[in-house]
Amino acid sequence: MTNYNDTKIDAEQRHFFAIASLGELKNGERLFLEIDGQPVVVFNIAGNFYAIGDVCTHDEGPLGDGRLEGNEVICPRHGAHFDVQTGKALSLPAVIDTPAYPVRVVNGQIEIGLPAA
Repeated sequence: MTNYNDTKIDAEQRHFFAIASLGELKNGERLFLEIDGQPVVVFNIAGNFYAIGDVCTHDEGPLGDGRLEGNEVICPRHGAHFDVQTGKALSLPAVIDTPAYPVRVVNGQIEIGLPAA
């Protein structure tokens, strides 16, 4: 998995994938998917959508099933905290950020942007 925060790359340098209609991902829910071989989890927090890699950078275990506290997801295996808005690792044992991807809504479809190949 690439370790970077992708949210700052220009829109022209990415490919957006439609992943669900706006009504499919309700407030408080999350959606697990794989895009171009990358495991991703999308969160709907108070009507705002965030997408991060579904991999804890501490031991490559699943991250998206973790408990959500505000804008932080807590790894269910060893308790590392990650910011779902930025992918930033906020506590040990993780020291490397997980990827964060821009999310947009276009014509009622939720889209996630990954770097163009």
